[in-house]
Amino acid sequence: QVELVESGGGSVQTGGSLTLSCTASGTIFLVCGMSWYRQAPGKERELVSSITNDGTTTYANSVKGRFTISQDIATNTMYLEMSSLEPEDTATYYCAADGVQIKDIQWKPNIRWESIFLRWGQGTRVTVSS
Repeated sequence: QVELVESGGGSVQTGGSLTLSCTASGTIFLVCGMSWYRQAPGKERELVSSITNDGTTTYANSVKGRFTISQDIATNTMYLEMSSLEPEDTATYYCAADGVQIKDIQWKPNIRWESIFLRWGQGTRVTVSS
C-alpha cells in the first residue's frame, strides 16, 4: 500500500509564508512525480505545482515567483514553500504522487512494470486573511 501524509497548513496574514510537506510511504519502488493541487470552496481543484524525480518543475501562473517546490528523493518527501501569500491562496491543498509499487515489478529478465499508482493525500488547509 502507498500512503501520502501532508503537513504544514495553517492560518497566516497577507504577505505571510508557509511551508507544506508531503511524504509518500509504503511499498514503493519508485516515485515518478509529485504534485500539489488546491481547491477553494466552490471552485474546482487546480494544479499548483509539480516536480518529477529528475527535478523538472512546473508552476501555475498564479503562484510563479511566490511558491517554490522541492523534494527529498531519499525520503519521498515533497515541499511547497509559499511566500507573499494572498487571500486568493486560501484553499485546501492536496498532494498527489504517482509511481511504481514493489509488487508491480517484474524483475526478470529485465526490470519492468505495467502498473502505475496514483495516490492523494488527505489535504491540508491554508487560510490567508487580509
